[in-house]
Amino acid sequence: MAAATRAAEAGQQVGLVDDNPRIGGQIWRSPRGSSSLDTSHGEEASKWRQRLMQTSVEQLQGWSIFAQPAPGQLLAESQECDSFAEALELSFDRLILATGARERFLPFPGWTLPNVMGVGGLQAMLKGGLPIAGKRIVIAGSGPLLLAVAATLKKAGGEVLHICEQAPLRQIAPFALSLLADPGKLAQGIGYRLATLGVPFSINCWPVEALGDTAIRSVVLSNNGRRQEIACDYIACGFHLVPNTELASLLGCRIENDAVVVDDFQRTTVRDIFCAGEPTGIGGLEISLLEGEISGLTAAGKISDAESLLKRRRSMQRFSDRLFRAFRLRDELRKLSQPGTLVCRCEDVPFSALQHQPSWRAAKLHTRCGMGPCQGRVCGAAASFLFGFEEHSVRPPVLPARIASLGSAAVLPLLEITDKQEIP
Repeated sequence: MAAATRAAEAGQQVGLVDDNPRIGGQIWRSPRGSSSLDTSHGEEASKWRQRLMQTSVEQLQGWSIFAQPAPGQLLAESQECDSFAEALELSFDRLILATGARERFLPFPGWTLPNVMGVGGLQAMLKGGLPIAGKRIVIAGSGPLLLAVAATLKKAGGEVLHICEQAPLRQIAPFALSLLADPGKLAQGIGYRLATLGVPFSINCWPVEALGDTAIRSVVLSNNGRRQEIACDYIACGFHLVPNTELASLLGCRIENDAVVVDDFQRTTVRDIFCAGEPTGIGGLEISLLEGEISGLTAAGKISDAESLLKRRRSMQRFSDRLFRAFRLRDELRKLSQPGTLVCRCEDVPFSALQHQPSWRAAKLHTRCGMGPCQGRVCGAAASFLFGFEEHSVRPPVLPARIASLGSAAVLPLLEITDKQEIP
C-alpha cells in the first residue's frame, strides 16, 4: 500500500497485485462482512487506505504471482476458480516486491492435530468468521505477536488460558528496559498486557506435546523446567516469522541470511527490482511501511524524497535488531521432535527420515520433504532450524497453479503496466 501510493503520487502509472481479496495484507485484514471503509484497525490503516484510493493505482485483488516467463514479465493467477480469466500476463518497467512473511512452525508430538494452529493463522481465521467465544486457548511461541493476538482473541470472547514465551529472562530483560527510551512502543506493550490482565504469562515456557484424538484436548508445556498439562480447545503456536523470499529468488535477487539483499533505497541486486518490508528482514509494521515509501519514491525517481526517510528507517532497524536478539530461539526447541513426529505434513515425512540427511536437496530426493502442496513453506523453515538445511533454488510455479493457468497464461496479455519515464 505504501509503495504503490507513494509511486502513484509521484506521477507514475502503478499496478498493485495483492493475493488477498481486499487491501490490507495480514496485519490490516478486514473482518468478513466489513465495508470497504473498514476502520477497525485504527487511524493509520484508515489513512493509508484512503490515501491509496485517492490515487490512480490499478488494483488486482485476489491474484497471486506464480512465474516469470521473461524479464519484465510476470504471470498472475486469480484465487477465484470462476474468474473471468484463468491468468494474466503482466509487463513492468520497475517492480516492487512486498511479499511479507509467514509463521515459523516447529514440529512437536501432536502438532498436526486439528485445532493446533499458528498464532497469526488463528487470528486470521477469527477475522474470517471463526467463532471463538468461550473457547479455551493456549498461546505459545516467541515474540510480541503472542500478546497482540491474545488481546484480539480475548476481546472476541475467547478464554485465553496461558501465554507461553520460550525466551529466557536474560534475553527479554534488556529489551524491556530499552523500551523506556521508546514511549510509543512502551505504551503499545503496556496496552497489550492490560488487555490480557488475568492471563498467566510465563517465560522459559514452550509446548512439548499436544494430546487428543480427533482434535486437541490438552497441551503439555515445559514451564521453567516443570511439566504442566492444560486442557484446551485450541493451541496457537508461532516461533517468529519467516521472510517470503521465493518470488525474489525466482527473479534472480540475491538472498542472504534468509532475506532479500537490498541497499539503503530498497534496490535489490537485479536492476529495476525493489523489495520492501519483511522479505528484507523481519522488522514489523512500522518499518515495513517506511520501506514501502522509500521503495515507491525511489522507483518513481524521487531519490531526495526517499533519502529524507533513511534516518528514521535506521532508527527503526536498531529496534528490530534488539527485538531479534531478545526473542531468538533456544536450542532446546530442536529436541522437541520424536522419531515419528512428522516434519513434512504434506508428504508424511517423519523426523527420523530427515535427521541423517546431509542437505535440503538430499532430503527432497530421498524423502520428498518439501515437495507437497506447500512447496516447503512450512517444513522448509522447520528443517532449516532443526538441521541447518539451506534452500538453494526456487523453480516456477512459486505457488500451486491450475493447469488451465499454466496453459493459458502465455497467450493472455490482458493487463500491461508500463511507464517509459526515465529514472535518474
